[in-house]
Amino acid sequence: MTGIKTEIIPPKPIFVGETKTIDYKAICVFAATGFFLDQDTYFKEQKVLKPCFNYSVDEQTIVSENNYFKWHYSPIERPFEQVVKEFAVLFEKIIDEQVGDKKVILPLSGGLDSRTQAAALHYLKKNVNSYSYEFENGLVETCFAEKIANVCQFSFEKWIIPKGYLWKDIGKIAGINQCYTEFTHPRQAAVLDKLSNMGDVFCLGHWGDVLFDDMKVEDHLPFDEQVNLMAKKVLKKGGLILGKKLWDSWGIEGDFESYLKERIKQLLKEINIPENANAQIRAFKSLYWAPRWTSVNLSFFESVKPITLPYYDNRMCEFICTIPEKYLAGRQIQIAYLKMRNPALARIAWQDQRPFNLYNYHFNKFPYNFPYRLYKKFDREFITKNKVVNNYENQFLGTDNERNLTHWLFQNKNFQNFIDPKLTEEIYTNFKGKESLKYSHPVSTLLTLSLFMHLYNNEKV
Repeated sequence: MTGIKTEIIPPKPIFVGETKTIDYKAICVFAATGFFLDQDTYFKEQKVLKPCFNYSVDEQTIVSENNYFKWHYSPIERPFEQVVKEFAVLFEKIIDEQVGDKKVILPLSGGLDSRTQAAALHYLKKNVNSYSYEFENGLVETCFAEKIANVCQFSFEKWIIPKGYLWKDIGKIAGINQCYTEFTHPRQAAVLDKLSNMGDVFCLGHWGDVLFDDMKVEDHLPFDEQVNLMAKKVLKKGGLILGKKLWDSWGIEGDFESYLKERIKQLLKEINIPENANAQIRAFKSLYWAPRWTSVNLSFFESVKPITLPYYDNRMCEFICTIPEKYLAGRQIQIAYLKMRNPALARIAWQDQRPFNLYNYHFNKFPYNFPYRLYKKFDREFITKNKVVNNYENQFLGTDNERNLTHWLFQNKNFQNFIDPKLTEEIYTNFKGKESLKYSHPVSTLLTLSLFMHLYNNEKV
């Protein structure tokens, strides 16, 4: 008998049960959303342990389970300045405990989560090597990260993600996350060898943007509208098309869209935070989206070095439940923390609000942002028109990419026996037409499922 306690936001899935019978319904949901919902896996007999539970497991059987934490909304009214100080103390304590005296590897972007980490690591005087990357022939994305590193006096590496990097290591890449998300998206897979030499431990900022923001809904949004909202939010572009087509091709009884919506409804109902819709939707994302999508791709980092996740810490989750929603809206806490701890970092442009920074981003509206919008329109039409913007452009377009992609879509016999080749042909034809963006997710998912069949059948790639 083994005792297992899952975290409030588990950093990796824990599987229990046998890999015997393919779960076609679960795969339809995966195709539509990009992740497996709740405890689903590729197999009916195998489940993933739920977050926030104590389990007793005997070999591959769950003997008992007990829910030790439920997301809640219990706001403690206090001044905003006090909340920011509480966050600073907790955040820095968690980071200090997690990284200790190890050399830290810090991915940087132009957003707030990694910038907030940079401020804490700089304040704590940690030894940090930082990095960022952008696509070959892509948009410039590393400039913000480099400015952050310079302010904090961190060493900084800038890498170019080459076109079609996926294919030479596709077996290794698919094996890292076991095809539980589309492995075509994590760009860090292209630089794993370089990352392994940068330090001792990753400090990753995942999920800060969900915990420290509102969900952009009215606090008293009716439950049925919450269900409709989440049903839309979980769907990837083109995902519903693929989910429906797989459902119908496998002859599953009922309507796929109704099935998915009913499952979301039941999961939201179990959370039961009727007093605040923002808190309830945040809880849903943290229970079902974070562990089954975000956490799965953490495996790429963990394949080279141990990982730490300050925003995943149980204490941070408990802290969030005590904060009034009015303080979470608009990333206020992280912004105030950065201004307090490192004003120079706050003066660097915020990528989502460029060219404005954390002191003046409120002016990112007409007429103040009109000159920049005019410049960006000119830039898109005449300068960066042919730049790589989306991941699929890097992986799927061009002669070499197309040759490798079609090999996996049309020459893998196990995959052809699993999914009707006519369905694959239809999706790929639409992708090659005028709706490449819309069908990029379905194509990426079919590629993932093709590699899953290789792994499942123990074949060499």
